[in-house]
Amino acid sequence: MTTIGIIGAGNIGSQVARKAIESGYDVVISKSRGPETLADLLAELGPKASAGTATQAAEAADVAVVTVPLKAYANVPVEPLSGKIVIDTNNYYFERDGHIEALDNGQATVTGMLQKHLPTSRVAKGFNHIMAADITADSFPSGDPARRALATSSDFADASAFVTKLYDEFGFDTVNIGPLVDSWRVERDRPAYGVRQTIAELEANLAKAPRTV
Repeated sequence: MTTIGIIGAGNIGSQVARKAIESGYDVVISKSRGPETLADLLAELGPKASAGTATQAAEAADVAVVTVPLKAYANVPVEPLSGKIVIDTNNYYFERDGHIEALDNGQATVTGMLQKHLPTSRVAKGFNHIMAADITADSFPSGDPARRALATSSDFADASAFVTKLYDEFGFDTVNIGPLVDSWRVERDRPAYGVRQTIAELEANLAKAPRTV
């Protein structure tokens, strides 16, 4: 059974944990203030969930989800994630993270920065353009015309394939943007960000996204 290590227990991390357990995964979740602060969440999640430090979650993970503020991405443990698929949910909020020139001027992407920090991991973008509550509330079975589509992007085919599989298990369709150099298309304030959309609508929104905003 695959264990998903979740580095960051905020709104997105907690919701991914809920859906992961519902889908049959084991979860190890971490929080910057320490695993002892996760007692209430663990009680809700049940026996398939446990808590640890970021390093412990990374070590336990077969696949990891990084969902910390962008300003803290350099604190994500590197060696324990070596050789593993890592899903990055992050977004750039200059109001929180401070201005990052390479993102402001379109020379970098959010998930590309995490990939550089984790050079021996296979990083994929996921869950970055959906409100946290919708991860559990807005899923539909495969083939349902109401099914929502989410985007992924990676330089590694197996990482994109895993996100596609996870999306499907969680109740969402997938649009693969391609390599991380193009992942800006689903970043903050672009047309695809934060809105409910089908595959066709997501593809259209990705196509009309501006490089800088």
